[in-house]
Formats: sequence, C-alpha cells, structure tokens
Amino acid sequence: MLALFYIFIAVAIGVSFWQITRIMNFRGIIATDEDNEKQGKYALGFLAFLYAMMIYCLIAMNVIMLPEAASIEGEHDDNLFNITFWLIGIVQFGMQFLIFFFTYKYRGNKNNKALFYADSHKLELIWTTIPAVTIVLLIGYGLWAWNNIMYVGDDENPIVIEVYSQQFRWDARYAGEDNQLGLGNVNFIKGINTMGVDMSDPSAQDDKQVTELYLPKGKKVLFKFRSQDVLHSAYMPHFRAQMNCVPGMVTQFAFTPKYTTAEMRQNSEVIAKTEGINKIRKANGEDPYEFDYLLLCNKICGASHYNMQMKITVVEEEEYNKWLSEQKTLAQAIK
Repeated sequence: MLALFYIFIAVAIGVSFWQITRIMNFRGIIATDEDNEKQGKYALGFLAFLYAMMIYCLIAMNVIMLPEAASIEGEHDDNLFNITFWLIGIVQFGMQFLIFFFTYKYRGNKNNKALFYADSHKLELIWTTIPAVTIVLLIGYGLWAWNNIMYVGDDENPIVIEVYSQQFRWDARYAGEDNQLGLGNVNFIKGINTMGVDMSDPSAQDDKQVTELYLPKGKKVLFKFRSQDVLHSAYMPHFRAQMNCVPGMVTQFAFTPKYTTAEMRQNSEVIAKTEGINKIRKANGEDPYEFDYLLLCNKICGASHYNMQMKITVVEEEEYNKWLSEQKTLAQAIK
C-alpha cells in the first residue's frame, strides 16, 4: 500500500512538471482578436449551459430532498435552509452572469484601451456591510434554532428518553412515572442489562427499556444519548435533529413531533418518493417499501455502520400512553 502511495506521488509530480512545461511553451504566443472573439462567445455558451444545468438540478433533483420537517422545531431548520439556499442561489446566479458576460464584453481587442478606475470607499462599504449584516442575522437565527432543540425548560415537562448506541445497534430507555432516568454506566452491563443501568438507583426501577421508539404527537421529547464503544451520531432526518453519541458523556436534544407516521405517509412528497422507490424495488423483484421514521447513525462507526438504525413510530398521545403502559419496567425485567 505504501509503495502504491509513492507511485501516485511520483506520477502526480511528473504530470505537474509536464503541465508546467506546456505552459512555458505558450509564453511567445499572443492571442489574436479572432481568438479572443471565439473565447468570449465560448464564455457566453458556457454561461447558458451552466444556467440550464442549474435549472435542471433545481427541478429534476428536488425529489431527492427530504419532505417537510416532521417536528415543530424542525420548521426553523427548514426556514434557515431555505433562506440560505435562496440567498446563495440569487447571488450565485447574478455573479455567474457578471463573470461570463464581462469575459465576453471586455474580451481582448487591439482597438480597446484599458480604463483605470480608482478604488471606491462607497462601493467597498456596501459590499462589506451587506454580507456582514446578512451573516449576523443568519447566525443569530441559527443559534436561536439550536438553543430551541438543545435546552428544555422544566416548565415544558418533556418525555425523557435515553438512546444508547453501540456497534451496531440502538437501545432506548423511557423514564418512568417520576420522569427521571436512573444512572447508567458501562460497568453495570451484565446479562439482559445491556444498557448498563444502575439498578440500585431508585429512579431506575420504573424505567422501561425498548428496541423501538414510540413518540406522541404534539408532546416535547427530550433525548439523552450515551455510547458504549466508539463515536456514533444519532440522526433523525425527518425531525431535523442530530447529535453525537460520545463515550463517557451524555449529550441531548429535544423536539416536538408534528405528524404521526400515518399522517406523514399521506404527505405528497413522501408518496412521490415512495412510488419512485417501489418502482426500483419492483424491477429488482424486492418487496414494496413503506415509509417509516428512522433513527440512523451518521458517523462511520465500523463495518456494519450502514445497518445501524431504529424504527420510530409517532402516534396520537392516547395510543402512545397505551403502548408505554404495556412495556415492562426494568425492575420487572431484571430480577
């Protein structure tokens, strides 16, 4: 492998010298007005091609985008994305025009004379102030949105759930009626106590360990994350939430589900995406796909990283309460 790396370096150096030699050979060549005219027209042609590709990607590639956010807090994430996208898009669209149009307009011509233009403090103030104010506003909105999912006040009374990561699976633990999770540590992992819960902690007795997440619509949920081995990343794309799971520490985020799983399956974007997926699966002789919310690992954590996921089901609060009441407490499961 090291020998291959050295060969690659040698080839790269050789190609670099070859390109430099070619450039040096052009020192005595002066472009004519005819050459400049051609290059200017090529610039306009490339501008038209670039705009066509941009429009095509905006329309045809839109299907690969996620549907609208399935959490209330995620709405702000989408707003921030859309504002940033359109600002960058408009500026990029205009700047590309200026770059390639000016390439054509000011192409070399022996009858033209360059005009000296001194600096303008007014122009520099404008193109410095506008981006600076825009960035400050975007960062301010982003920090507010970040705090909205990171910090939960006691008055919000969220549902507390611990998500435990390990190569290559997820486990979850719901806080009991006291809404407090018992302490956890890898030293307590033994037998069916796969999350390392300290069963001597009174708060742990009514906790409930599950392998599938159920969430109630319209109720804020506070997630606590731990990792048993390596760095993982808890990613819930439809809720616009992601957080690293770091060995030796607890991280968190919170959000409020906005749509049940059944409601999200009726979303027009989800329907279109599902139909596209099922066409491919049918052609490959595979079973049809049905939309579900998922918890994914967004860090490459090993060979089976791609398979590290947990199903998330969002239901009405009454159905959620019924499901949770049917789950065994850790005190009942670990005897």
